[in-house]
Amino acid sequence: MARLTSRHDNKAPERVIAKNRRAFHDYHVEETFEAGIVLTGTEVRSLREGGGQLTDTYALVRDGELWLLGLHIKPYSHGNRANVEPDRRRKLLMHKKQIRYLKEKVAQAGMALVPLSLYFSDAGLAKVKLGLARGKKDYDKRASMAARDSRREVERALKERGRDGR
Repeated sequence: MARLTSRHDNKAPERVIAKNRRAFHDYHVEETFEAGIVLTGTEVRSLREGGGQLTDTYALVRDGELWLLGLHIKPYSHGNRANVEPDRRRKLLMHKKQIRYLKEKVAQAGMALVPLSLYFSDAGLAKVKLGLARGKKDYDKRASMAARDSRREVERALKERGRDGR
């Protein structure tokens, strides 16, 4: 008997364009949110070529709208005058209730909206994963680095033990 399949059965995985690796080093990420991003056609084409960079990028709420600043999208290779400024601020799309919640949280001391990754969703839309984060102190960074190193040592020892066949 033939099985009927819907178009949602074979979902392609999200295609990550850029990750902010320093975010987890510099911040304690407490919550994550997904936001759409308003882009022009040449920006989307450039992102499909892998032309996005999240270093020194941050988000803020201004006049009830969510904005992403510092995102660098290199100009599209086959674009002409349709190319826009690579470092312009871009509007993020979220529900008004979510934006109000983020505004309240960011108003607290030490909280920031940090982009964690930039990717294409299953539907082919450009999305940004935002983290509501609190900045780490230097001693917190050293402690997390020590924990990561010890975890690597344990994994390495277990891997070596597995090779011995005991």
